[in-house]
Amino acid sequence: MQGGQMVVEEPIRLSSVLTSSNLSHIPSLTKIVGTLGPKSRSIEVIEACLKAGMSVARFDFSGFDGDYHQETVDNLKTAMRNTSKLCAVMLDTVGPEIQVYNRGANPIELKADNHVTITSDINIEPSAEKLAVNYDRLAEIVKKGDTIFLGQYLFTGSETTSVWLEVLETRGEDIICLVKNSATLIGFMFTVHVAHVHVELPTLTDYDKKVISTWGSHNNIDIIALSHTRRVGDVQELRAFLKAQKLHEIQIFAKIETIEALKQFDEILHEADGIILCRGNLGVDLPPEKVFLFQKSALHKCNMVGKPAILTRVVDSMTENLRPTRAEATDVANAVLDGTDGILLGAETLRGLYPVEAVKTVRRICAEAESVYNQPLHFKRVLRYLGEPMSYAESVASSAVRAAIKVRAAIIVVFTASGGAARLVAKYRPTMPVFAVVSPRLRTDSLKWSFTSSSQVRQLLGVRGVYPFLAIPVVATLGESSEEAGLKLAYSHGKSLGLLKPNDQVVVFQKVGDSSVVKIVEYEG
Repeated sequence: MQGGQMVVEEPIRLSSVLTSSNLSHIPSLTKIVGTLGPKSRSIEVIEACLKAGMSVARFDFSGFDGDYHQETVDNLKTAMRNTSKLCAVMLDTVGPEIQVYNRGANPIELKADNHVTITSDINIEPSAEKLAVNYDRLAEIVKKGDTIFLGQYLFTGSETTSVWLEVLETRGEDIICLVKNSATLIGFMFTVHVAHVHVELPTLTDYDKKVISTWGSHNNIDIIALSHTRRVGDVQELRAFLKAQKLHEIQIFAKIETIEALKQFDEILHEADGIILCRGNLGVDLPPEKVFLFQKSALHKCNMVGKPAILTRVVDSMTENLRPTRAEATDVANAVLDGTDGILLGAETLRGLYPVEAVKTVRRICAEAESVYNQPLHFKRVLRYLGEPMSYAESVASSAVRAAIKVRAAIIVVFTASGGAARLVAKYRPTMPVFAVVSPRLRTDSLKWSFTSSSQVRQLLGVRGVYPFLAIPVVATLGESSEEAGLKLAYSHGKSLGLLKPNDQVVVFQKVGDSSVVKIVEYEG
């Protein structure tokens, strides 16, 4: 298909199928976000996940408190030291979630075609006849025929753990619903999602602000995933809050979960540092046949402006099974071919039986898809989107990638202070890894001076194909330039991963004064 994303000759495709996968020691270019929780919070399991390819650890505050997550993040720090592997920390906010509390945690069995009443009286004991939500205006905003989804782990694809309700009528604060499928609700809390209905609750809640200013600040988090982002103002509000808390370096990834967000997608993309496409909730708000269209459109827009896009809900079946379904494996590969920067694993690593295997499996599928990714087509699309004249920065970055492709370079080494240059190079989707050598910045708090840029380094772990390092401050009297020291660092890492061998070509991209320089060097070994 010339107009499609992948153009592969049939003999090559067949050869690829019949040939054993040849995976490098380096993780796939596509990044993997793992959600840490009950089945993945020990030092041993986190170490295994890091070695398997996890580069971002997600902490979801919807189900666990700060003390629980503190133990987990402390284990993550230990695991990073033990494995000598970096990992970014992502805090996932709770946002405007409507919930049913089941204090006794007794299983609630709902039968298809029965009726159940949803009420705002939180003092009742939840049962198959009556469920209480923590939002007293729900009856005001729903109407006959509306769809309500409810479950502990919503939209896993398993109709035994979540229930689909149809609103029949409202009576005061009560909502009488028809149960559309049989399900058993298990746990202390069930999330409620009402399709196509605006909930008048703040996107950034007081609880979220408390968590960010305490737990988030204490742990120097790198990324905030803003749950239920609905409008560009939500991102702007969080940005202002972070600035007021002197946490302005934290990146904001907007989670797109509803039609409400789709209507402002372009504005949200412009304001946010990255996008997370939450296909679980989107799969409810959108007809199933429309989800893939939004996925392709949204990923394309993210790719054109060079902002990371992360996709969720890909291998749900691996929560309980050692292997994904064939459809799921194909879904992961198509996400890579569509241009995703990363894959987010939720229940698969949080509470799944095989968290490490889930990371390994997704990594292998991503790597295989990357081997047939149509980089020339993507390159042309970006150039066409930018038009002429190109900006100076875009021109040099694209030239670096073009040169690397032409000489079949083993790696691209980018010297950067903020990480921006590495992101710009990665935007053109080079087929080889981008080693970002991040220069430390000198800072003072009026009492002492210190070098830092660790956050800029870790944030690059969410960008496809970029592998960052913090350069060591070089003292001039040692007779070695910062460039020489940075190249040595990149060479050492490339060699240890088996990516560099003597006589390999390396493309180096750096700023010299007001100019940017691209040069090709030969690695001597």
